[in-house]
Amino acid sequence: MKRLLLLIVMVGALHVNAQSTPDLLKHFEAYYTQMRAQGDIQGIINAMTHLNVLAPSQARKDTLAYIYMSEGQHVQALNTIGIDKVTTDSDIAVEVKAISLKAVKQPQLAVGHFEEMFKRTPSALIAYELAELNLQLKNLTDAEKHINYGLANSKVEETKAFYETQTPYQVSLKSAFMYLNALLTYNKDPKGNIDAAVDILDATLKASPNFNLVNLSKSELLRQKQVIQAQAAQQEQPKN
Repeated sequence: MKRLLLLIVMVGALHVNAQSTPDLLKHFEAYYTQMRAQGDIQGIINAMTHLNVLAPSQARKDTLAYIYMSEGQHVQALNTIGIDKVTTDSDIAVEVKAISLKAVKQPQLAVGHFEEMFKRTPSALIAYELAELNLQLKNLTDAEKHINYGLANSKVEETKAFYETQTPYQVSLKSAFMYLNALLTYNKDPKGNIDAAVDILDATLKASPNFNLVNLSKSELLRQKQVIQAQAAQQEQPKN
């Protein structure tokens, strides 16, 4: 019985080896097409992986990485195409690296790829990402440059989504830049610029009353102001 099983396995292996690469390519190309028709994302990933093993190409790697990124599988996306800046990277590869590195909380690495995206195709949406990342990194000069670009170039129809509430919401992209400008103003002088930052937040709320994150930030800044005032008052009290 064991010999029979071994023979079956060996025959199966010979059958697989007998299949030529062109035949396998045709099979997985057809499989890929069918998975796309069915909307089966995992099937698409499997097919593309097999195709890339059989006939490796940068275009296939980029496509596979983009699919991973689109499905929120950012580590897999980066494992597929790497994280380094490469001058010959396709637009897709640069986008995947930028978005995925930001998603896995590597802003220092992500910012370089977003800069490359902006260099190739300047847009207010990419400027927002750069402004946000540079604020995180305390690169205030670069953040201000991109905020100014966004305020000047945001289109009326462009929006930015926010997810801090149970129900995601959108505000105009210009309002999103106004919010970043308030954060920038505060970060330039966390004690002296609270009122100026709150004024910007108030103007932002007039433009986008549903901007919940602005309300949260305003409340936090006013709380900090009260703490600072209380500390100052305590220091001014005469000692017995």
